[in-house]
Amino acid sequence: MDSKTKAKKKFFKGNAFLYIGFVITAAMLAMIIVSFFWTPFNPTEMDTAAKMAGPSSVHLLGTDNLGRDILSRIMKGAGTTFLISVCVVAIGCVCGIIIGSLCGYFGGIADAILTRVCDTITAFPAILLALVIISITGGGTMNVIIVLGILFIPSFARIVRSEYARCRNLNYIESARLMGASSFRIIFVHILPNTMAVLLPAITIGFNNAVLSEASMSFLGIGVKPPAASLGSMLRDAQTYLRNTPWYAISTGIAIALLILGFSLLSEGLQQAARREE
Repeated sequence: MDSKTKAKKKFFKGNAFLYIGFVITAAMLAMIIVSFFWTPFNPTEMDTAAKMAGPSSVHLLGTDNLGRDILSRIMKGAGTTFLISVCVVAIGCVCGIIIGSLCGYFGGIADAILTRVCDTITAFPAILLALVIISITGGGTMNVIIVLGILFIPSFARIVRSEYARCRNLNYIESARLMGASSFRIIFVHILPNTMAVLLPAITIGFNNAVLSEASMSFLGIGVKPPAASLGSMLRDAQTYLRNTPWYAISTGIAIALLILGFSLLSEGLQQAARREE
């Protein structure tokens, strides 16, 4: 057995969170990737003769109120929700890192203004603010991504700012300055890697919040527009038929739960593995 295999086994050994999270996340990502190339049926194709059919060998999870295959729509809907959440977190994380690092490293008036703006935005629930803004600007995938991405910036900026404010006067940073390292190099080469310990859990939490936010907006009808599949809009449609066709809501709800649970367990497992290595 080579050293890489031993290291891999040691990494997973005794870490149930990491193992289970990895399996769930890998399964969900595999389903999402497959959905870009193949689904059992066309997710938008309606068949009124087969509407509200129960699970069978033909339609494994049954059909919805318009005769569309639920499994195909879950596959596409999970992909839509995942891509929106990734874009939202990417906007919030990248902008938050840039703003938080500059303000935390240099301080001054810009830092004071950032702190006040972040406090003001975070004083209100992000989902509520997003609902108000999107209801004014109009729904749609792009508007959801832009609005949620902007609202996620303060949380990342505050985390990064606090880490930079803590690290900027440490000995290794002072040594880098004495050796002639530029501020740009110190900010993005010396300090940024040391923020990953707190940034990675924040990214995971941000992804989970983005999934819930997108699903909530689609559930309320101001997110992804039909006929495009979205887990939130599917859950909204399913509630009308919950009594007679519970499999519609249950299967969609499980997909949302697994998407969030996998990343949560993976994050917890990675943190445990990192603490073990210290």
